[in-house]
Amino acid sequence: MSELWQDLLTAFALLLILEGVLPVLAPKAWISTMLDMARMGPKTVRVVGLVCMLAGALMLQWLI
Repeated sequence: MSELWQDLLTAFALLLILEGVLPVLAPKAWISTMLDMARMGPKTVRVVGLVCMLAGALMLQWLI
């Protein structure tokens, strides 16, 4: 397997681990947050997603 694919799969595995932390540690808060997100409009969810993507890109730029 090429180094690129190995790095991508590693990053995806870390993403899954991080995504699973809150439901395990604070399930009620996680459910409440998901319900709040479900009540938001598509435009708001899109903006939140864009902000998260930009934050991640800036973090990668800083780390590399």
